[in-house]
Amino acid sequence: MRATSTFLVVAVLLVTSGFLRAQQPATQAQGQSATGQTSSATDSPSKPVPEKLLVPTGTRLPLILHNAVTTRNAKPGDPVYLETLFPIVINDRILIPAGSYVQGEITEAKRPGKVKGTGEIRLRLNTMILPNGYTVNFNAIPTNAGTGGNEGTDSEGNIHSDTDKATDVGTVAKTTGIGAGVGGIATRSVTGAGIGAGAGAALGLGMVLFTRGPELELPRGTTVDVILDRSVYLDASRVNFTDPGRASTLPGPANREPTRSRSPI
Repeated sequence: MRATSTFLVVAVLLVTSGFLRAQQPATQAQGQSATGQTSSATDSPSKPVPEKLLVPTGTRLPLILHNAVTTRNAKPGDPVYLETLFPIVINDRILIPAGSYVQGEITEAKRPGKVKGTGEIRLRLNTMILPNGYTVNFNAIPTNAGTGGNEGTDSEGNIHSDTDKATDVGTVAKTTGIGAGVGGIATRSVTGAGIGAGAGAALGLGMVLFTRGPELELPRGTTVDVILDRSVYLDASRVNFTDPGRASTLPGPANREPTRSRSPI
């Protein structure tokens, strides 16, 4: 009986030893696999983050307009094409050379009213193409426009036409004088001249009230100063300019006086 018990103990020990030996290679293989994965993940090089160059909010860009715009036919969605006139240099590095293209669109266009109100155009500039073809997105609004006339820009970036008050006053004065002369000749009296003057003034006022004010004109060659209303980040590897660039030579618009439209439409 004692021999039998001893035999069973020895048998159990042999079976257990064989099972442990069978499991050991699998465990070592799993450990090696995990170690290899960890080593591979550790040894893989991390992707470098590209250096960014900042053109800060509030930067002013002087531009020149390549296509004429007028409130006679402008409508939202119409494109506008401009070009930078002067290089933008930050920390002794040229970030935006002169001659870079800027594209935008008209977001709002309003013709002048017949009694009050001026012609207005709102522009949104949203794309810039640097001379090497690098294209970036940005937002900018006009702060000034040199149109050759008396157009102006408000704090919201709207460009608006002049009111042509001088011409309106001149029209009323001219028709008043003509009416007075005709009345005086017809009646040969001061009373007739007064009646004629009143009729002439009424006619002149009617001409002013029933015709539109001056249209807003942005001729080709108009200079437009814009300001960035958000920062622009440029990929440093694509901004390696050593030349300040050169803008296209475009004649500026000639000086002109605002003219009230003679058409009531």
